[in-house]
Amino acid sequence: MLWSQNQAYTPEEMIKKHLKPRGIKNKLVLKAMRQVPRHVFVPEKFKAIAYYDRALPIDKGQTISQPYIVALMIQTLNPKKSHRILEIGTGSGYAAAVLSHIARQVYTVERIEQLANRARELFNKLDYSNIEVKVDDGSLGWSEKAPFDGIIVSAGAPAIPETLTEQLKEGGRLVIPVGKRGGLQYLTVVTRDKNGEINQQELEPVRFVPLIGQEGFKENNQE
Repeated sequence: MLWSQNQAYTPEEMIKKHLKPRGIKNKLVLKAMRQVPRHVFVPEKFKAIAYYDRALPIDKGQTISQPYIVALMIQTLNPKKSHRILEIGTGSGYAAAVLSHIARQVYTVERIEQLANRARELFNKLDYSNIEVKVDDGSLGWSEKAPFDGIIVSAGAPAIPETLTEQLKEGGRLVIPVGKRGGLQYLTVVTRDKNGEINQQELEPVRFVPLIGQEGFKENNQE
């Protein structure tokens, strides 16, 4: 069952009221957002508002991003059915689940073991067999599985991690929020052209939890 009668919105209403009016047009993204049961990925007390366009808290001080931001990031990434995608910051597992309906293989890295285990359980329960989860420093990517057709980062970084750009295929794309910890960030798209040159473009302001790691923010450092 994708939704229940006690939920304020259905997935279809979420798409009609919040995604399409804001420019989400990619048919693969819309189909995946329609198919993934977001209410399964949110805490019990928030299930009734799971399809509202808002971020919601999950365990360990983390959040599940609002549906529009998930859709925007994936639409910007522009994954194809043949692609291998790396996600940094598994969190609830929702974005990886959406990606799994589009891409051939999804690799997702989460530094908090409890969140990674919970997401893995959900993936197994929902039979998302093309998602692989790893507990590690996401700012360093997943070198053993590189290179990737696309990388999506669900946490704000102080700068674009060089290690992640190095793990992109030629023609690959990285979508990442960049900015100050606890402040405004800009969703940024980074591409690696056929000559290996890195190009980047800022899209719109966003707010994400910080990317903690060797090429992110330090655990207890605000800068």
